[in-house]
Amino acid sequence: MKKVSSPYFDPEFDSLTERIFGPDCRVSIDNESLRDCTVIKVDSVNKQGLLLEVVQVLTDMNLNISKSYISSDAGWFMDVFHAKDAHGNKVTDQRTINYIQQLYMQAIGTTTRETQKRKSITSKMNEPEPHSEPKAIEMTGPDRPGLFSEISAALAELQCNVVEAHAWSHNARLACVAYISDQSTDVPIDDRRLAAIEDHLTTVLRATTAQNPAGEFSKQQEVKTAGLPEGEGSMMTKVERRLHQLMLSVRDFDRPVVKLGQLNGTTAGDQELGMMRWGSNSSTVSIESCKEKGYSIVTVQCKDRPRLMFDTVCTLTDMQYVVFHASIDSHRGYAFQEYFIRHVDGCALNTDGEKERVIKCLEAAIERRVCEGVRLELCAKNRAGLLSDITRVLRENGLLVVRADIATHGAKAVNAFYVRDISGNDVDMEFIDQSMKRQIGPIDLAVKKEKSMMPSLIDRPRFSIGDILKSQLERFSHSFVTIK
Repeated sequence: MKKVSSPYFDPEFDSLTERIFGPDCRVSIDNESLRDCTVIKVDSVNKQGLLLEVVQVLTDMNLNISKSYISSDAGWFMDVFHAKDAHGNKVTDQRTINYIQQLYMQAIGTTTRETQKRKSITSKMNEPEPHSEPKAIEMTGPDRPGLFSEISAALAELQCNVVEAHAWSHNARLACVAYISDQSTDVPIDDRRLAAIEDHLTTVLRATTAQNPAGEFSKQQEVKTAGLPEGEGSMMTKVERRLHQLMLSVRDFDRPVVKLGQLNGTTAGDQELGMMRWGSNSSTVSIESCKEKGYSIVTVQCKDRPRLMFDTVCTLTDMQYVVFHASIDSHRGYAFQEYFIRHVDGCALNTDGEKERVIKCLEAAIERRVCEGVRLELCAKNRAGLLSDITRVLRENGLLVVRADIATHGAKAVNAFYVRDISGNDVDMEFIDQSMKRQIGPIDLAVKKEKSMMPSLIDRPRFSIGDILKSQLERFSHSFVTIK
């Protein structure tokens, strides 16, 4: 019988592309070119979702992006960021610079065998012990005054310790991700008990339907166990992306409609309820076509703030759009963003309905993180039921919680709440402080007012880099990779 032999593959074949064309990733951090910011450049072979991963690195490091230029045609990704730290300074600490470079290399996914080997070893070393992490629960549904307090009370009643929790409220919808453990043993909760907790929390959320005059949210309550977020990036950034996805799933981009008669005792028609809405007069999103290249051009103009680029890129990515070119600029507190996009199927936005949905979803992404009112930062010794007690005091004093970030560090609990008075009055923080200490005990309370003043029109950037990009798209498409 004739012997059959397998084809021979050179063991060095996998690295042949790299040896011919050079490394598939280059990251440079420049503190010399510009006086007031650090220039971060990333060149890499392109892949789906890479832009979000690259932006996420800067978000993880709490760096603010003042300018950015992005292009990813011809299979190559080129990105330039002008970044500053939270205090508006350059990034000069060498350990931070090295860490940023390391995060970028991990996010982009270098292909050298040695690098992959190091990543494999590192991941095994950092892999948590089985069942050592708290259980994550996701909650979505219609919001109402005091709902977060009710959720906190329900978890305390079920003898759950809230290790960490993050909640967003926008356009009368709520999304919350909570990490819980057993209150008595501080270990993860078994699946059987977790199912009972989910049922109880679902009952709490469903109480909203009876109080919702319009009743259009009757099928939007959901409580489910979630796996810990996977992939690169900090836990906080992963949770924030998940909150964006959850809010999108309950259509927080649609403004709730209630009967005017139910608001003011009359029998008038319908009216949009915009109490939680921030963006109708302070953010502008528009879409036009670049027919010669088959792109849709999405333009965003709004008040600048930290994590703005992450929020917009995250939304476009989750809606299955690919960014091929982009320009980002901020000037005197105002941001201008321009994205050249196509759907993952290669098509531009062709219908008015699709364009309208993208516009509404981007507006919601900009708005849902912004909270007008007062930020309360509370620090106290952690104990069973602490979160329930704090939120109860806020509710009893007529305060709405529109966003919450809860964390525990050993024996200490650090809670941040964005609150507003339910009647629209100024928050009497001295009275709140006294009520907290009287009903809870020793607690550190810090207050910060969140401002949302609109920049003057004369401060807005008056130029569009899109005109430049349109004229140079052909050159960009053929010049990114030069083979010598």
